[in-house]
Amino acid sequence: MASTLPARARVVIVGGGVIGCSVAYHLTKLGWNDVVLLERKQLTSGTTWHAAGLIGQLRQSINMTQLARYTGELYRGLEAETGQATGYRQCGSVSLATTAGRMEELRRNASMAKVFGLKVNVVGPEEIRSLYPLANLEDVLGGIHIPSDGYANAVDITQALAKGARSRGARIFQDLKVTSILHDGGAARGVETDAGRIEADYVVLCGGMWTRDLAAQVGVTVPLHACEHYYVLFKDVPGLSPDLPVLRDYDHCSYFKYDAGKLLVGAFEPHARPWGDQGIPEDFSFGEIAGDFAHFEPVLLDAMRRIPALEKAGIQKFFCGPESFTPDVRYHLGESTEMANCFVAAGLNSIGLQSAGGIGKVVSEWIRDGHPPVDLWEVDVRRNMPFQINRKYLRARVSESLGLLYATHWPFRQYESARGVRHSAIHERLSQAGACFGEAFGWERANWYAPAGVEPKYQYSYGRQNWFESSAREHRAVRASVGLFDQSSFAKIRLEGADAERILNRVCANEVAVEPGKIVYTQWLNERGGIEADLTVTRLTDTAYLIVTGAETESKDFNWLRRHIEPGAHCVATNVTSGMGVLSVMGPRARELLQSLTPDDLSDRAFPFATSRTIELGYALVRASRITYVGELGWELYVPTEFMLGVYQEIAGAGAQFGMAHAGYHALNSLRIEKAYRHWGHDITDEDTPLEAGLGFAVKFDKPGGFIGREALLRQRQSQLRKRLVQFKLKSPDPLLYHNEPIWRGESIVGFIRSAMYGHTLGAAVGLGYIATAPGETIGADDYDIEVAGIRYPATASLRPLYDPTNERIKGRITP
Repeated sequence: MASTLPARARVVIVGGGVIGCSVAYHLTKLGWNDVVLLERKQLTSGTTWHAAGLIGQLRQSINMTQLARYTGELYRGLEAETGQATGYRQCGSVSLATTAGRMEELRRNASMAKVFGLKVNVVGPEEIRSLYPLANLEDVLGGIHIPSDGYANAVDITQALAKGARSRGARIFQDLKVTSILHDGGAARGVETDAGRIEADYVVLCGGMWTRDLAAQVGVTVPLHACEHYYVLFKDVPGLSPDLPVLRDYDHCSYFKYDAGKLLVGAFEPHARPWGDQGIPEDFSFGEIAGDFAHFEPVLLDAMRRIPALEKAGIQKFFCGPESFTPDVRYHLGESTEMANCFVAAGLNSIGLQSAGGIGKVVSEWIRDGHPPVDLWEVDVRRNMPFQINRKYLRARVSESLGLLYATHWPFRQYESARGVRHSAIHERLSQAGACFGEAFGWERANWYAPAGVEPKYQYSYGRQNWFESSAREHRAVRASVGLFDQSSFAKIRLEGADAERILNRVCANEVAVEPGKIVYTQWLNERGGIEADLTVTRLTDTAYLIVTGAETESKDFNWLRRHIEPGAHCVATNVTSGMGVLSVMGPRARELLQSLTPDDLSDRAFPFATSRTIELGYALVRASRITYVGELGWELYVPTEFMLGVYQEIAGAGAQFGMAHAGYHALNSLRIEKAYRHWGHDITDEDTPLEAGLGFAVKFDKPGGFIGREALLRQRQSQLRKRLVQFKLKSPDPLLYHNEPIWRGESIVGFIRSAMYGHTLGAAVGLGYIATAPGETIGADDYDIEVAGIRYPATASLRPLYDPTNERIKGRITP
């Protein structure tokens, strides 16, 4: 280990677990050898040292599976590269299903794995018995077998990564605590340690369960909290063989791994015990927790039923140690929104070892290039909301998070813990109307409405869930008459000042130098032409704009805009999300309903599409914006929060005579998918351009001053597109699409479904997905199949929306 602390380094990494060492290893592999890693105690002494060592590759999404797959490939050659033993063994894995829902999930995951060539075999009980003779399979329906999975020794892997990093110039310091992050108010500039300060161009926080508090000192949001994690080591297990694969019994929360002549049994139980509420002891190193055997006992009894040989075995070790978990069971990676050059790689939810290789690779490339190498939004630290570092919230949520690793990943599953964080002003009235609320980014949002006498509660499955027909009625009401949506969770940003137009026109791909009262649909692009945001911009006055974007990207989009306001510009951005609620009135009778409540003229002549102005409604003055995300005539009403209840009562009171129905977010999704409206984070990401996504109409190449990403789009426009976003509708009305289903053309997989929902007007499941295209290749309407849980279903493909492709309904030209 290094002995003399440098005054400066290009990169300082805080934390010497497997993640920090992987970042150091990959940075030096890129040629960045001026790297310093600081560890408060000893390498691996936080949580890495007690990792079970599982190396599984199949995750719940395509990009996360790719990260895990790279990790497995890295570990297979790491010992030969560094000379450091890693304990890596490719023994395969078997995952069991004891319920029909779990079997459906595993089949769908096996289909997803085909997109990138990961071999996943769907197996029955007899095949499982041949792979794992010790298992009692009397309740098992089937499972999956992944031959390339395995396990490794976490300490040895970390030491190998550290050795590789040191061989290329990285310096590693142990027993050196980082006490604070140095910054200039806008960017990280180094760290302060017990032995002095180190200046740096970049700081990477890989401190595991210590990261939240260190980041919070400088206003960086990294929500995570430690939980107790248990395993038991059994000795003298009859029939135990080193050739056994790793066994995962998801429905009983347990995993089984051969461990040097013993069998390790670990668990991810549904109701975990948070740890470290009062802070982590200063001397905590290679530490264990006393734990509670009674808490683990139900899992242990199930494990003994699964592996009867355990009844005759002895327990060598009962272990309990801390692991950090995040509110949504997804990692925190990348550059923070709040501080430039401050990167995060933490919150690994007990799967750090099997993710570390991929994480080190993408974080290092992100630092080098200034942007993520692939779409990493699902684990991007910028997704987090400031409230999520609240300790009470974290304690409540992570008690659920741990168990979600092995819980069935039902479509539309809602969190049960830490609910009621953010409420619309009309929450109670929607509840009285039968709303079943889902949680999104802290918001309680009405997802669907139960009819009278029916409890508004989810019953999960991979088929048509209990709300399917209720949401269908809402969908049809919007198509036939009018629906009322509460979209108060929209993020709303006000940009104001003499330079507002100039700043915003540089950020927006579309032209926003328009008259006050006009709405502009636009994307914000990066220098590569990828879509960073998808939103609307309304010009309020000559010097003020209202920007409306999704709730999920509130922090990211606000900080993206803020970072593009150069110093000295006469311009200020303010997040005004909490100041306004939003009621959307959508459907062919929307004009009739609203016109009955306001003296202002809502006719097509007086109030054309993409117009926004203040109108009287009830006792309030509200901003009415004629825009749509459902493909129908309608208005979004932006209402000061204190007026929301009164305005809602006016609309709800008059709605019955126009056939109005309350409608939720499930209906919103089914309506928008029929119209092929894109959703940022799924259909469009920072890897996709407007030209590939079919959004070229919203790009103004010739506007004065240009825009960020223009040059990249010009180059792409002059060449052949390599992929195009296509809408698909299954020809059978029976199967359901969700996301990640492979798209087949002939005998080749050419893409996968990005997002999907059942289209109640079109009469089948509808999805959006990119397909690879070759020069001169046409997209035939009948050339494609979609694979669902191992079965291929013919689909209709279209580049134009299958619903109202000429926008007659948006223009209000359809008689209700």
